[in-house]
Amino acid sequence: MTDRAALLAALDWQIELGATEAIGDAPVDRYALATTPAAAAAAPVPPAAPHPAEPAAPPAAPADNVAEARAIADAAADLPALRDALARFDRCDLKQGARNLVFADGDPAAALMILGEAPGRDEDLQGKPFVGRAGQLLDRMLAAIGRDRHADDPARGVYITNVLPWRPPQNRDPKPEEIAMLRPFVDRHIALVDPAVLVLMGNHACAAMLGRRGITRLRGQWAQAAGRPALPMFHPAYLLRNPAAKREAWADLLALQARLGP
Repeated sequence: MTDRAALLAALDWQIELGATEAIGDAPVDRYALATTPAAAAAAPVPPAAPHPAEPAAPPAAPADNVAEARAIADAAADLPALRDALARFDRCDLKQGARNLVFADGDPAAALMILGEAPGRDEDLQGKPFVGRAGQLLDRMLAAIGRDRHADDPARGVYITNVLPWRPPQNRDPKPEEIAMLRPFVDRHIALVDPAVLVLMGNHACAAMLGRRGITRLRGQWAQAAGRPALPMFHPAYLLRNPAAKREAWADLLALQARLGP
């Protein structure tokens, strides 16, 4: 592959997948990596017994994390308080590897609220949802039905957030336990904004709010989530990889426009 445009397209594709570091901080001995697992399997090391005076603590149960998240989220009286509560929440390991908390963008007074999956590289850097290539496509999609996250009029506005507020390492898929742990904050976020309509962008947003996956089957079918109408749609990142699906996305946008009204 020597064509410059093709090389740039391949690089963009790798960045979209999360490959943001070409060179590590230290050299890697590939021969050692190849032999270490075999040596470890041949001589397994038994776990060390805890000191009698310091009994090992049991691992934290996911249910405890969810219960704590629920209590913290429910105590937030408004959006600034909810953002502060998320920033202080330390039970989720994603926070340790992320640069920024990605809370929301747009007008909380808007009738339309979009729930995405998780921040990517650009979102993590800027601390705002949907600002990379997928976000730019989303803005063009919304403009086609007269919506704008920067609109001064709430009647034309949109409010955007994600299921996860921190970027998963290398843009990997969110884990079920991470979604379960952070779902109370999502529920409280929706309750405080109180939108007329929800859009669930992608599989993980549908899994979190509907308990179902399979976006190609779910998209375009109105459902109920958090007590209000919800429309599953293709994530813009999916549309970048599969341009042929834009026809279905346009049909979903028209259905959304019809539900929201003029």
